[in-house]
Amino acid sequence: MFEHINYAVFGLYPYLCLTVFLFGSLIRFDREQYSWKSSSSQLLRRRQLVWGSNLFHAGILIILLGHMGGLLTPIRIWEALGVSHSAKQILAMTVGGLAGIACFVGLTMLLHRRLFDARIRKTSGPGDIAVLVILYIQLILGLATIPVSAGHLDGEEMLKFMNWAQGIVTLQPGVADYVADVHPVFRAHLFLGMTIFLIFPFTRLVHIWSAPVWYLGRRGYQIVRTKQPQRRRAAEQARQT
Repeated sequence: MFEHINYAVFGLYPYLCLTVFLFGSLIRFDREQYSWKSSSSQLLRRRQLVWGSNLFHAGILIILLGHMGGLLTPIRIWEALGVSHSAKQILAMTVGGLAGIACFVGLTMLLHRRLFDARIRKTSGPGDIAVLVILYIQLILGLATIPVSAGHLDGEEMLKFMNWAQGIVTLQPGVADYVADVHPVFRAHLFLGMTIFLIFPFTRLVHIWSAPVWYLGRRGYQIVRTKQPQRRRAAEQARQT
């Protein structure tokens, strides 16, 4: 029974998620680019937004690049560079841990701002909040893997994830076996990570495709103005009449 579930989750589910991710993103990019925005709240709690957003985006970009480079770079390239499996794992734990903490602080600020300010909560759709919560849980799971990884610094566990990820990309059979015996926190982290790819095209996460090249070349912009000047003009007109 376990073998069938493991095969379905880590052998078949990744292809479903990647297919929806790629084709869904392509269709939405082609037909609904201007639906990538959400109701703006940038004029409210601006300082908290700036700090939270900067910490979150800096941390998440480092984490994404680290995951892609660490998992998808062929093992023989690391060996040719003289980087041992142990050194690679320690590097991943250190850089990923620091980036994860920065991302955690930033995401906590963004979640607090969106959930506990009544004005901002009114401009937040269920999808906006759900995405932040899912990313928050995924980040916590990722940070929880660090103490587990510290228990085996030989890098052998890291090799399992590299073989699994590269096997998925290159369509190798039997890749689910690589992660069949890893710690449950890793399996939960992998499953939720794949699920984020699955829901990606249906959320505001698609704005990643707008940056940096496409965003700079966009022909349309979202302009946000405060209502305060309008109120002043209305008050002045009322006094004049």
